[in-house]
Amino acid sequence: MPSMSFARVQVLGAALLAAIAIALVIALGVAGTAQAAGDAQRGKLLGYTCLGCHGVENYKNAYPTYSVPRLVGQHPDYIVAALKAYRTKERSHGTMYAQASSLSDQDMADIAAYFAGAPLEPGAPATGTAPAKVAQLCSSCHGANGVGITGDFPTLSGQHADYLERALDEYRKGGRKNPIMAGFAAQLSDTDLREISRYYAQQQPQLRALIRPAFLL
Repeated sequence: MPSMSFARVQVLGAALLAAIAIALVIALGVAGTAQAAGDAQRGKLLGYTCLGCHGVENYKNAYPTYSVPRLVGQHPDYIVAALKAYRTKERSHGTMYAQASSLSDQDMADIAAYFAGAPLEPGAPATGTAPAKVAQLCSSCHGANGVGITGDFPTLSGQHADYLERALDEYRKGGRKNPIMAGFAAQLSDTDLREISRYYAQQQPQLRALIRPAFLL
């Protein structure tokens, strides 16, 4: 029987990882308890301190320097998952740990409902030519144009490219502890990180910042 090329093996391996990721999310969703619905009005009261960073367009994390993520249009379930990961230190970030460690699960659901608003919907045609690794590793969960296929997968379209690049690098180096994403990120070069991040940053529809009210400036 003829042997498969190394590239073919890589593609099949990536497809298998993507299938496993989706299966795990479905299984956990069925086995887990239903997440309480978020109260956006309560989240507005709880999340006023969050606006200091997430309510300013193009605001930068001080060190290392990269853009603070846009949240409007994101899946609320994913925002909750991210906050929980900061709370348990599965994601390494001092300020986010300090914020998340004081929040209950319901607090997180309320804050997520406030910041996310109406999640973005898929359907827009892709902008530009997708890097090869997008088709191999990313689109099964994040879609061709960056809108996560379920609430568990983050929407990437219109997110800051430098933030996406930083997040992928943290998965690759262990700053974010997620076995599925670590497996994908390990296959990426620095050039891959930049190309994937820039591709998703230009997609439509776009995430945006929830601009804080003028009286908080």
